[in-house]
Amino acid sequence: MVGRRSILLGGLALAGLLVFRGRGVVAPAMAESFEIEKTAEEWRRILTPQQFAVLRQESTEAPFTSPLNDEHREGRFVCAGCELPLFSSATKFDSRTGWPSFWEPLPKAIGTRRDYKLVLPRTEVHCRRCGGHLGHVFDDGPKPTGLRYCMNGVAMTFVPKAAA
Repeated sequence: MVGRRSILLGGLALAGLLVFRGRGVVAPAMAESFEIEKTAEEWRRILTPQQFAVLRQESTEAPFTSPLNDEHREGRFVCAGCELPLFSSATKFDSRTGWPSFWEPLPKAIGTRRDYKLVLPRTEVHCRRCGGHLGHVFDDGPKPTGLRYCMNGVAMTFVPKAAA
């Protein structure tokens, strides 16, 4: 038999979940306007299914699956959606988390917003130009910034520095 207290606690839990789920869960392209805006169908035509899930639906790739984890050449990591340069290889480091990590983005490359999808707040990182979801930033990175930009490798492509 379900008591009044169980119903009340269940209702409060459900209300809390709805409040937290309602924050920061709108796909980036719908939350604000960006220089490059496309319909979902237009994005589907230019992105792989996995890129679409991460960049447009804020999914997360499985850890230790990105070839970018092992990318150590000099160059830039660019948005897979719009090719905006996001990170320099000079700021990449091995965070041992399973995702490509950087201690600093390129100037004017990213945007951030609070993300409450896991109830506790995090800082979501997205491409400044197209709004594509890239990952999250945490304050447990190396010097000089102390930040760890933990990015989905599928959200980026690597462009090596041109040979001189």
